Amino acid sequence: MDTINITDKEFLQIVQLLKDSYGINLSQKKNLIVGRLQNHLHRSNYKSFTDFFNDVVNDKTGELITLLINKLTTNYTYFLRETEHFDYYLQTVLPYITSTEKSRDMRTWSAGCSSGEEPYTIAMYIEDYFGADKHGWNTEILATDISDRVLSLASEGIYLTENLEPLSPAWRTNYFTKLDDENSQVINRLRRNISFRKFNLMDKYIPFKKKFHIIWCRNVMIYFDMQTKHDLVERFYDATEPGGYLFIGHSESLARTETRYNYIKPAIYRKE
Repeated sequence: MDTINITDKEFLQIVQLLKDSYGINLSQKKNLIVGRLQNHLHRSNYKSFTDFFNDVVNDKTGELITLLINKLTTNYTYFLRETEHFDYYLQTVLPYITSTEKSRDMRTWSAGCSSGEEPYTIAMYIEDYFGADKHGWNTEILATDISDRVLSLASEGIYLTENLEPLSPAWRTNYFTKLDDENSQVINRLRRNISFRKFNLMDKYIPFKKKFHIIWCRNVMIYFDMQTKHDLVERFYDATEPGGYLFIGHSESLARTETRYNYIKPAIYRKE
């Protein structure tokens, strides 16, 4: 199979499209772009990156731009990722919100939810924390991503049983139904508590009616440059209730002088 070479112009076109529309900065990733798109170009009988790029920008269905994003970013996640976050969430965040939120409405946003492991983990913590006292509380979780493919997977809530190993035996029993020898599905009660929606974090307006008590946006901003990340965090701040929290990935950081959030501990911030 002959390599389809990419010109500087073609490379810059793809980089600019992803940066302008989705905040994804791949300006130093030429080899990654070529390597991850080669097979698709050959299978689809493209002769050049220009032909593929033109189809992407002219595709009214949005399927090709989604394919491009899926090829060039890594939707890697798993249950109980970065457990220190969940320890703090259980020990500090949930007690604070349940003791101060008189409307019994706890609003959570999993931004960049990928294939669903994060919002389902949050939902399991909520179930365990409230127990029989959950009656009367609205704890619905909003989970968003730009990829239709991962949102479809997430909404079904079907995972390889071996991928549930990080969870306790009680959680694997209580919150999953075994479908066959290899696959398990999140129980309906948890799935109903999560609303999966397509949303581009680069949209300048966050369209959700109420502010959130907790925003989780972990290991998403690693693709963003400093200005893009700063602008997004500013929008998150405006969408956070006073006293609410922002969780980011441990591989990410916010300059304390450049965010209105207060630093709590590594990768955890709060709006005072």
